[in-house]
Amino acid sequence: MTLRILTWNVQWFRGMDGRVDVARVLRHALQWGKAPHVIGLQEVAQHYPGLDGAGEADQVAQVRALLPGYEVVYAPALDEWRPGRPMRQRFGNLIATRLPLLQVQHRALPYPPDPAVPSMPRVLAGVTVQAPWGPLRVGTTHLAYYSAHQRLAQAQALVAWQREAAAVAAAPPVAGDEPPDTPFQLRPHAAEAVLMGDFNATPDDAAYGALVGACGGEAPAFWDGWALLHGAGTQPPTFRVHEAGATPVTCDYMLVTSGLRPRLRQVRLDSATPWSDHQPLLMELDDADAV
Repeated sequence: MTLRILTWNVQWFRGMDGRVDVARVLRHALQWGKAPHVIGLQEVAQHYPGLDGAGEADQVAQVRALLPGYEVVYAPALDEWRPGRPMRQRFGNLIATRLPLLQVQHRALPYPPDPAVPSMPRVLAGVTVQAPWGPLRVGTTHLAYYSAHQRLAQAQALVAWQREAAAVAAAPPVAGDEPPDTPFQLRPHAAEAVLMGDFNATPDDAAYGALVGACGGEAPAFWDGWALLHGAGTQPPTFRVHEAGATPVTCDYMLVTSGLRPRLRQVRLDSATPWSDHQPLLMELDDADAV
């Protein structure tokens, strides 16, 4: 079995033609990605009429309705109810999986002050799924756009997330005397992870370096899947590819932990689709029998 994982910043499902169409984006993701086992989406909105074309739509509900057979979990970076607004407003990241879902483990990312630029909170949508070879953590995120200070802090928190999870997997909690079906029940702990999304960091950005670089004598927390297969610095742009007059930027990545490197078979980029201001990426991992 080949495990397929897709990431896409969908810009609240707004294409370069200005049309917001959840069905169109998901249809393309399923076709181009060959029905991915896991889909990570960034910039999914609920009830934000100020977003061009979004209206009062609940895009999470629409995704659930359009992806039968997938379990859909949502991690809003923003979750607010403003006076006079009839509905709660949420904006964040989403994971849909057709693998068995074992745990949901979202994490708020650091939001240090940077008053010189616009900003908003950021979040990691995290799950543990049952891959063919065992439990696997999958995270999708969307880091700060304007603030390099916030973006670096968020990248460092993602490194800490991986190192902490790997340490717990290496030394899991004891069973204790607690009965089953309580919060202290034993659960799977996955040392390996796929981290994907819109990092708003070019390959020369400090945040990207924090994610994939060695630090303090420790091996890198993550490896860039594209660079492993195609060479460092060779990934084509993923942002503003179809925006007239703009300079295309590489800032969306699919990262893996060290133990997944032997399983990595392919990372593909769809540079053609105009259904968002970002381009989707697809990763393929082989199962245990193929390693």
